[in-house]
Amino acid sequence: MSRRAPPHAAVAARSTRGCPVSASRRSEPAQPARAVPSAPTQPRAGEAGPPGPAADSEDDSGLLAALLDGMDAALCAFDAEGTVTHWNREAERILGWSAREAVGRKGLAGWAVRAADAREVEARLMAAMDAQGRQVHEFALLTKDGGRVLVRTQSSAVPRADGRPGGVYCAFSEVHTQIDLERSIALSEALLDDASWNVVLVDADLRPAIVNKNAARALRTGRTAALGRPLGELLDQGLEELESALQHVLAEGAPPAPTELWVSLREAGEGFRGLRSGASKDGAGGGAGDGAAARRCWRSGFLRLASPLAEEPVPLGVAWIFQDVTELKRHEMDGSRLRFRGNQLHRAARAAAECEDPAEAATVHLDFALAGFADHALIDLVLEAPPGGRPGGPGPDRGGPDRVGPDRPRLVRAAATPSGAPGPCPAIVAGGIPLAYTESHPAIQAAERCGSVRVSASRAEEAAATGWAAARKWPDGTVHGLCTALRSRGRTLGVVTFLRASGRRPFDRGDAVYAEDVAARVAAALDLAQQLG
Repeated sequence: MSRRAPPHAAVAARSTRGCPVSASRRSEPAQPARAVPSAPTQPRAGEAGPPGPAADSEDDSGLLAALLDGMDAALCAFDAEGTVTHWNREAERILGWSAREAVGRKGLAGWAVRAADAREVEARLMAAMDAQGRQVHEFALLTKDGGRVLVRTQSSAVPRADGRPGGVYCAFSEVHTQIDLERSIALSEALLDDASWNVVLVDADLRPAIVNKNAARALRTGRTAALGRPLGELLDQGLEELESALQHVLAEGAPPAPTELWVSLREAGEGFRGLRSGASKDGAGGGAGDGAAARRCWRSGFLRLASPLAEEPVPLGVAWIFQDVTELKRHEMDGSRLRFRGNQLHRAARAAAECEDPAEAATVHLDFALAGFADHALIDLVLEAPPGGRPGGPGPDRGGPDRVGPDRPRLVRAAATPSGAPGPCPAIVAGGIPLAYTESHPAIQAAERCGSVRVSASRAEEAAATGWAAARKWPDGTVHGLCTALRSRGRTLGVVTFLRASGRRPFDRGDAVYAEDVAARVAAALDLAQQLG
């Protein structure tokens, strides 16, 4: 026969976790009986028992201590009577008092605050119990060695379980540290909003993360439209140099001096060389400077950004700060170019003065002019003067630029620089078979208009640069040409042509002026050679 459960089985017991368990109000069945242990089971030898309330309290205390000691700000707490209950390591670092020395003290008078200031300081701190939100104050506290330090505090009430204030916690830091932080934040906001420089924050993947107003204007995009996009979608020329600089900064740090980068935007760079053939007396051949105008010079500085929270510097990206100095650089380049060309003209004049043959002096001028200016040079001389007018001179009887027939000047190749390898221009050969130039050839137009004509191949024509140059009787690879009339004593003696390959920029107006200066010297020498026979 089975036995009834003992009377104590219906008595409230505690589980192994310490939670109360109540017996059921209904009668227990006779069979089978549920045995309820009257005491928790003792752990076996070598086994850890289940955690109890004391262990949880110890874990919470350890976690709180770790959180307090790991804070970057100093923190102390007071109960409702003003007794110090918490004191972390940052507070110990600033004031010198350890937690063992600070916790349990009544108020701050005499040890953390001067006695004369203690009442006011404690009153302002404890007033946070009756106020809403945080209260910010600045106090002068005492250090353990007797010094004084100005701190900025943020105090707030600590509520009890019933909602009533049970104390106050106070977080504080040195004023100069707080001011430095505020200045850093203000500087960052000013750079990203109101700075006259262009600022772009690039992440570790070399994609823009933040773009200020001026930088967005320089990149011709919106501040948010550029975020996360590869730099190759924004820039055309100069992209490789910029990415190399950014990768160097991420790996090695900021360079010691600013870097000047020549770039062109993707939108402006798609058709920057849309030049077509054209002519005018003043050398305007259809916008030869348009390609150069698309390129911008950005004086750039780079700063590597690292997280201040990591023990080891972890790069967050690069701050790219740049300023457009295109106009300044162009003025500097123009001045340097003018000085160089002036020196070349001076040297050419002195070298030509030593030549006994005036024709040789003409080629000397041509050789000195090629340095840094063109890849090849040609001299085409007028075979005979066109009938019906002053020889080689403009006049009403010469007709317009589209005239045909025998009035068109006939040109013969007199000299040309070597096309295969660099070298001096050979001696001028008189006579020869006239060149089969078409009416629209730049040399013919320059001879007719007594000026300069610039011409460049378009992008589509550059793909077939050999055919484009061959059609004009120029060396292979030529994509830019500048033809200038050789004028002396009111007559057109011929045309001098300067040629550039695809690696050079198109001729501009300044180049035409320099070519006309060289042509005047060459024409004077050729005129003298013709006079001497």
